[in-house]
Amino acid sequence: MDTLTALNQFREHISMFVPLNDAEWQILMPYLEVSTLKKKKNFAEPGKVCNHIGLVVKGSVRFFHIKDGEEITGYFSFENEFVSSYKSFLTRQPTISYIQTLEDTQFVTLSYNAMQQIYDHEQIGKKMERFGRLVAEHYLICYEDRVASFVTQTPEERYHKLLETGGEVLQRIPQHYIANFLGITPVSLSRIRRRIMKISA
Repeated sequence: MDTLTALNQFREHISMFVPLNDAEWQILMPYLEVSTLKKKKNFAEPGKVCNHIGLVVKGSVRFFHIKDGEEITGYFSFENEFVSSYKSFLTRQPTISYIQTLEDTQFVTLSYNAMQQIYDHEQIGKKMERFGRLVAEHYLICYEDRVASFVTQTPEERYHKLLETGGEVLQRIPQHYIANFLGITPVSLSRIRRRIMKISA
């Protein structure tokens, strides 16, 4: 995807949070960066401060951390979803998790320094502060939903929910990552998928 198309996709997506008129968009554009990471490259990694918040315009990423040598998958993000180790981004403390691409992935990003400059900008500062608040609220809601699902739902129910929200994109994720995300083994996931296929047949 070319740079202009990626930027326009970013503008369209953030309009759900804060619509920008043409003059405001022209002010914001120079602060944005368009970049591509190859498959299995890190957007964020433990021990380093996450300096960017980005929108996935093409591709996908996996959020995970490593405990006792084992990878534990926490989340996935696809096209038109924001990615960041947001706590690290805000507090300037090193993150404890990886954000890694599942395929070649293109982002439109804002650096922490750029965000601070935008907040201070006379013409767009107020709107972008609102944008920052709404993105933070979005992260909080996602986290709460994730925790609640582990308390209130079975792995099969959580898999059904995944299918509802991202059935097609799930085909792009290795099955062992999905199983890890659900907190089950790949064998258990295969059983769940077979049951669902029988019911659907």
